[in-house]
Amino acid sequence: MRIFKYIIISMLFVLPGMCTVQAESLWNDNSSMFADHRAHAVGDILTIIISENSSATRSGNASNSKSASGSAEAGVGIFKFIGQASLGTKDSFQAKGAINNTNTVTGRITVTVQEIKPNGNMVITGKQSIKQNGEEQVINISGVVRPEDISADNTIPSSYVADAQIHIDGNGPIAKKQRQGILTQIFNFLF
Repeated sequence: MRIFKYIIISMLFVLPGMCTVQAESLWNDNSSMFADHRAHAVGDILTIIISENSSATRSGNASNSKSASGSAEAGVGIFKFIGQASLGTKDSFQAKGAINNTNTVTGRITVTVQEIKPNGNMVITGKQSIKQNGEEQVINISGVVRPEDISADNTIPSSYVADAQIHIDGNGPIAKKQRQGILTQIFNFLF
């Protein structure tokens, strides 16, 4: 019976060293539900919510007129052959023009942080290309954002982007039909 006790005690010390079982947790220590997932470093991504409205109205009127007249008496003496003459010129110019332009752009685009300024502001840039049925629309955006303006879901309205440059270009059959022809462009350039 004593030997049996020694065997059991020996097994209690030897077995744990021989077979170690490791359990893996579902919890990842590198992420926390309390962590701040907003963009804050170069290479981080950020979603810009584009909501821009702009309108411009301009009108102009211009007019100009001038006139000149002159006359000469008939010649006398040896200059009798010169008859009485008069001349007159009149010039008139009038122009009117008006422009009324309204633009609305909405959308979402994810951009990348390119640089962190010394004051903590982030330089961002991004591009989105959508191609459908031979038509391509490309949206480019760049600017500077403040970290405190970024919401908890890592988005920021486009109205909070400083020095914002938003370019939307289209290419395809429909976009080509909306451009003026070459003869019209030449005529507009000349006149």
